[in-house]
Amino acid sequence: MAGFVLIHGSWHGGWCFDKVAAILTARGHTVVAPTLPGMGGTAEEMAAVTLESWGDFAAQHCRDLKQKLGGAPVVLGGHSRGGLVVSTAAERHPDAMDSLAYICAMMLPAGLSRAEFKEIVGPNAPFEAIIKPLHGSIATVIDPVDDAGAVFAQLSPPEDVAAVLPRLLAEPSEPRRQRIVVTPERWGSKPRIYVECTQDRTIPIDSQRKMIAMSPGAQVITLAADHSPYLSMPEALADALEAAI
Repeated sequence: MAGFVLIHGSWHGGWCFDKVAAILTARGHTVVAPTLPGMGGTAEEMAAVTLESWGDFAAQHCRDLKQKLGGAPVVLGGHSRGGLVVSTAAERHPDAMDSLAYICAMMLPAGLSRAEFKEIVGPNAPFEAIIKPLHGSIATVIDPVDDAGAVFAQLSPPEDVAAVLPRLLAEPSEPRRQRIVVTPERWGSKPRIYVECTQDRTIPIDSQRKMIAMSPGAQVITLAADHSPYLSMPEALADALEAAI
């Protein structure tokens, strides 16, 4: 059996993985899904967040889990913006995890930021309409929250969406501006999967496939899911994550 450290995307917390974590646990695996430091925090706490600090945080969870499991394989997975954290953790601490999983996630090549990739792929008006600045440029929030379901989880069970939306948090802005640092010798040494979601309205499938082409080498698994496969297709997502072991 294996361990999984799962990193949530923007405005979310580790709780978004509850369903898929329960499935993987029932299959004998161990799952850790932390909420990243600074999420929903004060202006000062969010201003202090960097990709490096989040990457170190994720890698430490991987090390702790590997020790707990006596050296069993540990998969570091990330959803959406969480892919930036996965890449940073793997580059800075490649010994901490055995493989990587990107769930409709930002898998960017070296030297490119999330903000710069957005310029490459062009606008996504429905998504951008629900993002509002907070504390100047320090953070963003989702507002109106009621409109987020149609962007994040249009195929997911309505009761699950209704439970998740009120829990969305303020998101630090700095990690989206930082350029990714990855090298073939460190990040590139880790086997990885990319779970593409063909019905995604947040990171459309064309954008996902552009990233896959820009950073070749991942095993691609296709789900006919929205941007929240942990809600819309949790069993299939669990199957995909097991493929990363």
